[in-house]
Amino acid sequence: MTAGIDDIAIYIPRLYIDAADFAKARGVDPEKLQKGLGVSQMAIVDTNQDPACLAANACLKIMQKNKLSPESIGRLYISTESSFDESKAMNSYVIGMLEQVYGQGAFEHCGGVETKFACVSGSYALYDNANWVRAGEAEGKHALVVVSDIAKYDMGTSGEMTQGAGAVVMLINDKPRLLAFDPKVTATSIKDEYDFYRPFGKETPIVHGQYSNLLYMIQVRKALETYKKKALASGLMKLEAGESVLDHIDYLNMHLPYSNMGKKALAYLVRHEWRQLPRWKKIIQEIGLPEPVPKDPRGTIESVLGDQEFMAKDHEFTKLFTKTSEFQEIYESKLASSLIASKMIGNLYTASLYLGFRSCLEFEYQRGIDLNGKRVGFGSYGSGSSAMVFSGLIQPEYKEIVKDMNLEAELAPRRKLTLEEYEILHENKLTPEESMLHTKKEFILVNVNTTVESMGERRYIFNE
Repeated sequence: MTAGIDDIAIYIPRLYIDAADFAKARGVDPEKLQKGLGVSQMAIVDTNQDPACLAANACLKIMQKNKLSPESIGRLYISTESSFDESKAMNSYVIGMLEQVYGQGAFEHCGGVETKFACVSGSYALYDNANWVRAGEAEGKHALVVVSDIAKYDMGTSGEMTQGAGAVVMLINDKPRLLAFDPKVTATSIKDEYDFYRPFGKETPIVHGQYSNLLYMIQVRKALETYKKKALASGLMKLEAGESVLDHIDYLNMHLPYSNMGKKALAYLVRHEWRQLPRWKKIIQEIGLPEPVPKDPRGTIESVLGDQEFMAKDHEFTKLFTKTSEFQEIYESKLASSLIASKMIGNLYTASLYLGFRSCLEFEYQRGIDLNGKRVGFGSYGSGSSAMVFSGLIQPEYKEIVKDMNLEAELAPRRKLTLEEYEILHENKLTPEESMLHTKKEFILVNVNTTVESMGERRYIFNE
């Protein structure tokens, strides 16, 4: 049975900080953010917003757009690494909010959980619900898979330059208009790591940035190897002499902690895939340098990162490689359009991969490309650490969805924060009642109980 993404919707907070203003205030060259990281604006949540109400607002948008009743939704999964409760699942909060609009008990039949595995958990939730559909358990109902996060880092740290917030929701069913998943090729790689994590009681993560970036690329590469084996064994692809699996994927969507990380990850994967192909010899000649090899090529990540001579040479080689016409062609045709939204919004953790997919659809369509039948590959990564690689085909009905996508219009009502306002919000100095904006027709957080017997209870309303 076919399973896939029928529709996709986003909810982005209406506050943002301009990256150039932020860089100047922190004594950083604005080009480091805008060109080095690929960050122009970072979405910031208001005092009356949390990941649950971001998710609920995204769900409401997709349900209203498709005129869906609660009875037509069989599952509602929330994937996040911004959880605020160690027991109660975030999807129950979202159902509580939605029932303020649709009526008490309207979603009581709807199964689901909150999933956690850093930024990859949304992909696991998507896979689980696609299999629920394939197994016939859905019985004509849809699943809502929501990825919702607030990427927040300690002030003054390098991570502070890669913040953001938002939610993406995907409608999953057996007659998808957007994307049908390729069956039996989804591949994973998993390992126990401490590249990025957030201990209980800590609002911001502990990050080993360089280590995490390299681990991300290695784990996705390993998952891609397994994906390739499955794709060839299943007959999904047949590689001719001199071909790479990437030649059979029209668009690539990568996890985007910042938009330029997508380009780095693509360069890493392409080098790995092309290294054994005849085309690599020509590329090496064009670059004019041999590809560097670490002193201990089978060593640990720590040994590679500690090999300063190799790291310097590899950085220079990668820079030259990304300027070659061969890489530029694959970058512009397969990845670039997926990075546009990330530049305007920032890091969305679990949602970053799917914001990239949404961005790819809109901006490729605007270029006049016929997307029907195009294969989209996904390289998902979550610290701790796991990667998932999977793919799907754009469906003939995609224009019904994509023709109305307009990211700039959705972001237009945003308000730019001053640095002082941003820092007040960052340090949680205001209550929900003291929000910067007063929005209507959406869910907001109005209170977090502080009494001993009801500590942490949250109250939301649909703000008419």
